[in-house]
Amino acid sequence: MGLLTGTLPDFPWDTLVPYGDRARRHPDGIVDLSVGTPVDPTPPLVRAALAEAADAPGYPTTHGTPRLRRAVVEWFARRRGVVGLDPDAVLPTVGSKELVALLPSLLGLGEGDVVVHPEAAYPTYDVGARLAGATPLPADDVASWADRDDVRLVWVNSPSNPTGAVLGVEQLRDVVRTARERGAVVVSDECYALLAWDEPWATTGVPSVLDPRVCEGSHDGVLAVHSLSKQSNLAGYRAAFVAGDLRLVRRLLEVRKHAGMIVPAPVQAATAAALDDDAHVDAQRERYRRRRAVLKAGLEAAGLVVDGSPAGLYLWARAAGAGQDCWATVGDLADLGILVAPGAFYGPAGARHVRVALTASDDDVARAAARLAGA
Repeated sequence: MGLLTGTLPDFPWDTLVPYGDRARRHPDGIVDLSVGTPVDPTPPLVRAALAEAADAPGYPTTHGTPRLRRAVVEWFARRRGVVGLDPDAVLPTVGSKELVALLPSLLGLGEGDVVVHPEAAYPTYDVGARLAGATPLPADDVASWADRDDVRLVWVNSPSNPTGAVLGVEQLRDVVRTARERGAVVVSDECYALLAWDEPWATTGVPSVLDPRVCEGSHDGVLAVHSLSKQSNLAGYRAAFVAGDLRLVRRLLEVRKHAGMIVPAPVQAATAAALDDDAHVDAQRERYRRRRAVLKAGLEAAGLVVDGSPAGLYLWARAAGAGQDCWATVGDLADLGILVAPGAFYGPAGARHVRVALTASDDDVARAAARLAGA
């Protein structure tokens, strides 16, 4: 199998186009809460760092500059409770999606290997397994794969896209211990980790898989993936990184050097500057907190139920009572000029939910909430 012969699903977002057209027919225009692309300005300090590094005639380093890798290590210690991370065990990536999609292939997985991922999940976990010729296995319960000999990679995503669910220290530790017993690699997608809303996570923070309480003092067989797209409004920069097991990072580095998968030097400089500054991240979090409160109240006023969503960039909503098919809810909201993502994009577990992004301007969020309340 492999990259050219794996069977891929249709690109899900194409199926949402008619609903977008429907929402645009609203007299007051569309409020797009579907994709979750940031709309707020890129912080000036990040833009300044990018400009200062713009004279870059030579090839950048695939491994990332020592300055960037040091910034990642310091950020993990300061914001994520991760100590003892080796700067050599840090690798910048061209956004996080390409790493998610290619990681099973980069790790040499193929036919007969199983990739575990959450039941309601970012679809690229499934796609990455298929690209490698491996078999995706949606499973939230560790016991469902604990006795399998074919599991090679286990994805966790905390906070979750789309549900916002958070895995605590004990839950993550159970995943790591079980995967190590099976000889599998654990990779944690932690892109929304600094966006916690409910307790205890708003106070204690969302735990990382590299936290010593989780990995029991060893990063062996464990990787964490993080992106600056949401917390720093850098989606257009494709600024992300993976860190953890030094042996695995070195393997990824060798393949990426051969393939020329390199983060541009100005983006590396901008990433380091963003990681060094906490103030702009905290300010952006506050913006999302306000928008979340307004949208949640609007959805509930319209008779929708918001399930969980204690962290992350989305509200996981459904029709009240027994609910209805997610596409019916997408259509109902499109008639109000509001475009959301159907839960079916994230697997059968999302069939009765829709994902509502917080990534719209304050004015658009207020417009959407008013329409919902009026409904």
